[in-house]
Amino acid sequence: MSESTVTDEILSGPALDDALALAAEQTTDEVVTHALSRDVALPGGAGTLVLITLDNGLDHNRPNTFGPAGLTELNAAIDAAAARTDIVGIAVTGKPFILAAGADLSQVGKITDREQAKLVARIGHGVFDKLHAVEVPTFCLINGLALGGGLEIALHCDYRTINAAAPALGLPECFLGLLPGWGGLWLLPHLIGAPGATKVIIENALSQNRMLKAPQAHQLGIADAMFEGADFLERSLDWVARVITGEVTVQRRAVDTGQEWSDAVAKAREFADSKVGGVAPAPYRALDILAANATRDRAAGFAAEDDGLADLIMGDELRAGLYAFDLVQKRAKRPAGAPDKALARKITKVGIVGAGLMASQLAMLFARRLGVPVVMSDLDQQRVDKGIGYVHGEIDKLHAKGRLNPDKVNRYKALISGTTDTGDFADCDFVIEAVFEELGLKQQIFADLEKIVSAECVLATNTSSLSITEMASGLGHPERVVGFHFFNPVAILPLLEIIRGRDTDDATLATAFAVAKQLKKNAVLVADAPAFVVNRVLTRMLSEITATLDEGTDFEVADRALAPLGLPMSPFVLLQLVGPAVALHVNETLNAAFGDRFPVSQNLRRLVEAKRSGIYDYDDQGRPFVSDETRALFTVGDQPSTEEQVRTRVEDALADEIRRMLDEEVVADARDIDLCLILGAGYPFHLGGITPYLDRSGAAERATGRRFAEPGVASLA
Repeated sequence: MSESTVTDEILSGPALDDALALAAEQTTDEVVTHALSRDVALPGGAGTLVLITLDNGLDHNRPNTFGPAGLTELNAAIDAAAARTDIVGIAVTGKPFILAAGADLSQVGKITDREQAKLVARIGHGVFDKLHAVEVPTFCLINGLALGGGLEIALHCDYRTINAAAPALGLPECFLGLLPGWGGLWLLPHLIGAPGATKVIIENALSQNRMLKAPQAHQLGIADAMFEGADFLERSLDWVARVITGEVTVQRRAVDTGQEWSDAVAKAREFADSKVGGVAPAPYRALDILAANATRDRAAGFAAEDDGLADLIMGDELRAGLYAFDLVQKRAKRPAGAPDKALARKITKVGIVGAGLMASQLAMLFARRLGVPVVMSDLDQQRVDKGIGYVHGEIDKLHAKGRLNPDKVNRYKALISGTTDTGDFADCDFVIEAVFEELGLKQQIFADLEKIVSAECVLATNTSSLSITEMASGLGHPERVVGFHFFNPVAILPLLEIIRGRDTDDATLATAFAVAKQLKKNAVLVADAPAFVVNRVLTRMLSEITATLDEGTDFEVADRALAPLGLPMSPFVLLQLVGPAVALHVNETLNAAFGDRFPVSQNLRRLVEAKRSGIYDYDDQGRPFVSDETRALFTVGDQPSTEEQVRTRVEDALADEIRRMLDEEVVADARDIDLCLILGAGYPFHLGGITPYLDRSGAAERATGRRFAEPGVASLA
C-alpha cells in the first residue's frame, strides 16, 4: 500500500474499545496475559504509584504474550490509573524473569484478511500509546525477557529501568517476516538514534535472531538505569521516586535525524542485502519506514507501521516464518519418534576416537556441556598433543573474551585428556568416532572398541553419509551403535541427526537423545539411509548445479541461480565450506545408492585431484573469482542454461528427492526435513525450511504431482 493511503489517527476512546471487542470475537484459545494493578507507596513520601504487573499465570517457560483479551485488560488498567487524581505515576513490569515476549504469534497465523491484520497493529498502538499520553510520568521496570511488543511497551513509557540479569531484549520481527509494528520503528531510533536502532531491528534480527543482554541495552540508551540483584524492584521504585521528586534527572543524547540517520539506514540496507539478498520483504519494508521516520511525527510513523504490518501479515513469507518458528520452538524440543527418556543410561565418561579438528571440537563440547571426563585417542602422541592443544587454545580464547572464569578454565582442561592406548576407553559409557569417512576403517574401530568397553557402552559415529547398519554388522552387540551426526562448526550449528540402524535398540537411542539434550543440540530422528537428510538434500542440489556447469553453463550464472531463495550462501561458497573432497565422497556414496540422480562430475573429480579448495579464489578484498587455473580444469559442453532454467531444474530436483525421502520414511514427515535444513544448513525462516518454498514455487506439483503441505500451512493459501 502506498504511503499516501496512510491515516495518522491513533485508535483511542470508544473506537479502540470497539476494535478490541471485535478482535476478541475473532480470537480463539488465547492464553491471557493479565494486567494486575496495585498501589505502591513510593519511598521518601514521593506519592502513590500504580504498578501494573503483566502475568499470564504460567511459569517462565511460557512467556507473557499480548492477544486481544490481554490487551483489553491492559487498556482497562491504564484507563483506571489515568482517571485517578491521587497518583504520581504509572509503572509496568512483568512476572518473575519476564516482562513480555510480544504479540501472540499463534493468533497472527490465523488472520485471513488485510483489514483484520491492520486492526492488530492499530490496537497495539492504541493501547500502548496511552502510556505516553497519560498526564503522569510512566515507567517500565524491565525485570527480564522483553521481545517484540514486550520491548515496545517499554519504549512507550517515559522512563525505563532494567534488571542487569535480563537475558534477552530485542525486536526479532524481521527475522520472522514481520516488522516492529507497535511503535518500535519510530520510538527506538528517536530514543537512541538510527545507528543503534538499525543494529537492533535489522542486524541483530537477521543474525540468527541475536539478542541484547541487559548491559548492552543500558549502554545503547534503551534503559535509563540498571540495577543488580534480587532487589531489582525495590531499587527501581526508589529510582522512580527520585525521578518524580526531581532528585534524579535523566539525560539522553540528542538524536541526529539528518546524515547520521540516512547513513545508518543505508548501512543497514547493505547488511540486509548480505543476509537475504533482497528476497525477504520484511527488513526492506522496515527500512523504508524507518528512513521516512526521520521527518515523520509519532502518529504518522505509527500509521506507516500499521500498513507495513498488515501487508506483511498477508504475505507468504510470514506464514513460512511462523511455520519455521513453530518447528524450532516446539517440534525441535519434542523430537518425533524419540523413545521414552526413562530408558536413557547415565554417562560418566566419554571417549572420542580421533584427535583432528572435528574430534577436538567434540571434546570441547562434551566437556563443557556434560561436565564429565573426555578422552581423545589417535594413532600417535603428536596427533593427540595437537588435538589437546587445539582444545586448550579454544578454552583460553573463551577465557580471554570473559566467557569462562579461571575455575572453569582449569576444570575443563582437567576433564580433557589424550591417549594412544584405546584401553583407556574401558570405563567409558559413550564413545564416538570422528575419523575419515571410510567404512572399513570405522568397522575396525568399533570391532576393536567392542573388546574393551562394556556391553552397554554406546558406540556412536559422526559419519555424514555411511550406513550405520553396515558399520555395526560385524559386532556382537550391534544394538548399541547409533549415528550421531554433528554439523560444522560444532559449537554453532544446533542440529544433530540421530540415526537409527537396523539393530539399534531403544535404550541406545534414548541415551543418544538424552546426550543431545545435555549438549544443547536439537536432535532429529533419521532412518539409516545414505547421507541421511541434510547432506542428501544439499548433494542433490550441488549435483544439479555442477551438472549445468558440465553442460556449459557459465560459473557465475550457475552460482547466481539460487539467489532468489535467499539461502545463507551460494552453491559454490557452500562447496568451498564443505570442501570438494568431502562433497565428492558424499556424491559417490549417493551415486552408488541411487544412480543417475546423483551423477558424479568428472570436473569435480579433477578439482579434487588438483587439490583445489573450491571453485573460487579470492582477491585482496575478499571478493570471489574463478581463476584461469580452475577454468582450465573443466571440460564442458555447449548447452548452457540461463539462471531461471538452472533454478527451475534445482527446484524440481529438490522436490523430487524430498518426496522420495518421505516415501522411504527417512524422517517422520516433511517438517523434519525443514527443521534439519533450518538448524543444520541455516536455511532462512522466510523459506520455512524448503518444502513451503517448493509448494509456493510450483516445483512440488511440477515434479511430484502434489504439494508437501495443504494450502494455508506455511503459506497464505
